Amino acid sequence: MRAASLYSLPSISRPNRSAATSARLFSCTSLRSNRSRIPLDIPPPFPITKTCPEPSCSCPSTPSMPAPIDYDQPLNGTMAAYAQQLLICTGQRDWTSRIEEDGQGQNWGELVRGLKSLLGRGGKYADPFNNILTASAFLFPSFKYFPSVPVNLPDSAPATTDLSTFVRAFLLPIESRHGGQIRDQALAAEFPDAVDLQHSPVVLICGHGGRDMRCGVMAPVLETEFQRVLQSKGYTSAGSDNSVVDSPEHAHIGLISHVGGHKYAGNVIVYIPPGMKEAGSSSPHPLAGKGIWYGRIEPKHVQGVVEETILGGKVITDHFRGAVDRESGVLRL
Repeated sequence: MRAASLYSLPSISRPNRSAATSARLFSCTSLRSNRSRIPLDIPPPFPITKTCPEPSCSCPSTPSMPAPIDYDQPLNGTMAAYAQQLLICTGQRDWTSRIEEDGQGQNWGELVRGLKSLLGRGGKYADPFNNILTASAFLFPSFKYFPSVPVNLPDSAPATTDLSTFVRAFLLPIESRHGGQIRDQALAAEFPDAVDLQHSPVVLICGHGGRDMRCGVMAPVLETEFQRVLQSKGYTSAGSDNSVVDSPEHAHIGLISHVGGHKYAGNVIVYIPPGMKEAGSSSPHPLAGKGIWYGRIEPKHVQGVVEETILGGKVITDHFRGAVDRESGVLRL
């Protein structure tokens, strides 16, 4: 999988950074008294493990970085809030700094630019509370795969289904608190070839070297290691079978464009589909329907991410940047 990455912000206003990173504290005031912070013992919204286990076998060394990695700032809360992530399959391993300037003369490039024109600033469906930030056709956390998304804009060619139809069917918010246009779920019927992903976990690695070489250097090493470790656990991957879209024995592993936070390279997003089962069990996976963002992932951490998160259903708090759930939206620790 080679994909550019686009985000749709949730329809609620974005929380400020201090609120996002202090979710376990309750602030209160009493008339003009000094503000105090009362710690609350709020349980995490999913199973966790503090640290990533050491690998039990040899793994590639961490490559030399062209710029320092930030190991000082806490990672929790550094994920940008978003409602959906659209992945446009490009077949490329890297992109120019601004992906809307890439893919000239190619269908995927026209799709990116079309989405930008409709959902970006000044576009027909632009909404300051629900705006697109970056691009790509898998859709998360809706867990859908679209083998064909029309790239023609409403006024560019006569067609019953165009890119505007796709935006209204899947990308607009279901509810709007600010009077903006909302999703028309009836239009989903215009895309009968859409596939609901139920079983295949998805591992996305920021490899946007055209934006920052820290991710550009780290990503290929991580991609190879994820393929190796997952194949050792019985999974096929894109490198071995490109025809599989959804199967309990298949994992999607791919490089994507800018996700923010290059100083936390390697940046990895793990999506656990809603129908996935816990390893060796018929019980639902504890993280089913969620996307987990990790930062500072090195090759030595890959085995731990696979065993703890993909197979074991636990979030590794030391590397946790944030999470998104198809039902609950953005999740923090």
